[in-house]
Amino acid sequence: MTQTANQTAAPHRLRIKLRLEYDSPLILGPGKAELLSRIGRLGSISAAAREMGMSYKRAWTLVEEMNAAFADPVIDSARGGAGGGGATVTPTGQQVLAHYRALETLLREAGHDDLQALNALLRPERAD
Repeated sequence: MTQTANQTAAPHRLRIKLRLEYDSPLILGPGKAELLSRIGRLGSISAAAREMGMSYKRAWTLVEEMNAAFADPVIDSARGGAGGGGATVTPTGQQVLAHYRALETLLREAGHDDLQALNALLRPERAD
């Protein structure tokens, strides 16, 4: 199979946003997935926010949004202070992240030809 310069110049980036609805809509996208992943790695909402260049308030808002949307919290946090604080990704949060990553992989692999076709239809980037 021959690839055009457009297809080989840069691989397409895949950023999926899932709109999950029940009583209240939740949009789960790359930002929330990355926040979950970093909180899991760093054990801190503030450290994850800093690493992402996000305000602590914004990170907390996203965590609260996710915790409110799922039947069980995705992040468990403890206040700071003398004993220290911290945050952990709960088993539910780990499942949410694993399912989101699996869907990314599924779409990237099973949808490869369609993604390439869509990419080929994009307007070429301008060098300004």
